[in-house]
Amino acid sequence: MKKLVFVGLISLLSSGCATQTYLLSNQGNSAPSYNKMQAFFVSGIGQEKQIDATNICGGADKVAKVQTKITFLNGLLGQISYGVYTPRQILVYCK
Repeated sequence: MKKLVFVGLISLLSSGCATQTYLLSNQGNSAPSYNKMQAFFVSGIGQEKQIDATNICGGADKVAKVQTKITFLNGLLGQISYGVYTPRQILVYCK
């Protein structure tokens, strides 16, 4: 039992968080205007999710940054489901 807990703890701690940031402008809010979890399955292989950042910010010139990341909660859900369900967080920052 101790081995199983140890292996589970090591696998949880070794799974890192990933962040991809698309910086369109240095100006922008420090708080995201849009923050939503997107559901993917089997690590999102061959899957796409699209959002309309221009619609969220009210124009293409008002989009400052778009960011996708795997938070601790997203990683935990992926670990619990053995990688079948792998959500990601999407954040849009407006000027």
